[in-house]
Amino acid sequence: MPTAAVPLIDTDLAMPGGHVTVLMGHQHGKYPSGNSMLVQGTHGALLIDPSIDVHQRGGAPATIDRMLISHAHEDHIAGISVFPDAELHAHHHDVAALHRLDQLLEVYGMPEPGRTTFAAQLVSDFHYIPRPDATGIEEGTSFDLGAVNVTVVHLPGHTRGHCGFMVEPDGVFFVADVDLSSFGPYYGDHWSDLEDFERAIDRCRTIEAQHYVTFHHKGVVEGQAEFIKQLDTFAAVIGTRERRLLDYLAEPRTMADIVAYRLVYRPGANSLVWTDHVEAVSAGMHLQRLERTGEVLRLESGQWRRA
Repeated sequence: MPTAAVPLIDTDLAMPGGHVTVLMGHQHGKYPSGNSMLVQGTHGALLIDPSIDVHQRGGAPATIDRMLISHAHEDHIAGISVFPDAELHAHHHDVAALHRLDQLLEVYGMPEPGRTTFAAQLVSDFHYIPRPDATGIEEGTSFDLGAVNVTVVHLPGHTRGHCGFMVEPDGVFFVADVDLSSFGPYYGDHWSDLEDFERAIDRCRTIEAQHYVTFHHKGVVEGQAEFIKQLDTFAAVIGTRERRLLDYLAEPRTMADIVAYRLVYRPGANSLVWTDHVEAVSAGMHLQRLERTGEVLRLESGQWRRA
């Protein structure tokens, strides 16, 4: 049977629509926490991205029949184990990561020795359990809960299968990790793509809603104008990173130099098992683009330099 409803206090909740409740995570969903979204209709209840906070609370304020996962990252699936009998769905590009741990590790593409360490953290800290029954969804897939529908909006770039979800008639758009944070867009995994992420951001600008819900930091943003304002600030981080990289390449630099420079994380950041990997993947995407446009040269030494 699905897990029974768990009561929450008012400060844990935000209710942007008649059928929608946002289960606010610690510090507005600051990583590793997140803001999960509950949608309830006359035919059942659906939970989007069961967070580590949902796991810690032991459930949600409704009996959950189905879960939708916006993408295969550890913080978005940490509460899956609380609902062992609920149906589970993710975009067909990412769903294999829910089937097996080794498939989830492929999403990140992290090399050893960090890979083994991170695999252990996925189980111990993020409560990963394999769900071979999880099924794939795609752009336009719709779930009718009775008086309310949830429709998949494919927004790749963060991962190949990263999705948002539109809830109607409430006018609520869950944008997952298009999260409007000051950190900016994250495209630091093997399954990330910088230019796909930019296209996803452009698509988000065109989608009209009354309320926009982010998994991290912002929580609920009211109105399209305010959302676009914050989205533009979020997107501008990409250009800032690229300009910093070009300035740094005034002198020839190796990839090790660029990783240590910290294009993505704060200078000196080295505490996370994935930091160097994320820096290398993210910088590599910028370098490929800048080399293609002729702004950066790759030297015979293997170094890069501004053209």
